[in-house]
Amino acid sequence: MDRTFVMVKPDGVQRGLVGEIISRFEAKGLKLAGAKLELLPEARVVEQYREHLQKPFFPGLKTYIMSGPCFLMVWEGKGAVAVVRRMIGSTNPAEAAPGSIRGDFALDIGRNVIHASDSPESAARELGIHFASGELVDYSKIDEPVLYE
Repeated sequence: MDRTFVMVKPDGVQRGLVGEIISRFEAKGLKLAGAKLELLPEARVVEQYREHLQKPFFPGLKTYIMSGPCFLMVWEGKGAVAVVRRMIGSTNPAEAAPGSIRGDFALDIGRNVIHASDSPESAARELGIHFASGELVDYSKIDEPVLYE
């Protein structure tokens, strides 16, 4: 099974969307392998968004991500990275499909509720930034035999 990193950003936490987001991933059949609520320190925010360090929007992004608690999660399932990316929708909520998390809950690209890894390589890197191996739980869900061939 594949794992991916998902973060409900401060606007999503403040708006009380964590439970709704978890419910959507669970209803899809994904398995939660780890979760925690945190105020992210600057060093981890910089590492998380390192590809954006030289972009003009980075200072505002960093301030926003550090403005309140984020809910960090690890989701597991077959093709988890692609499944989650499709479920969250386009980065720009104006382009996100109705039914996607951003399509249903976000209006502004700068406050788009949620982040998810965009590739298996990004997932591995982001999981390493935010979770120690001992913080993740391996277990079998009783519905796995009906979810996968």
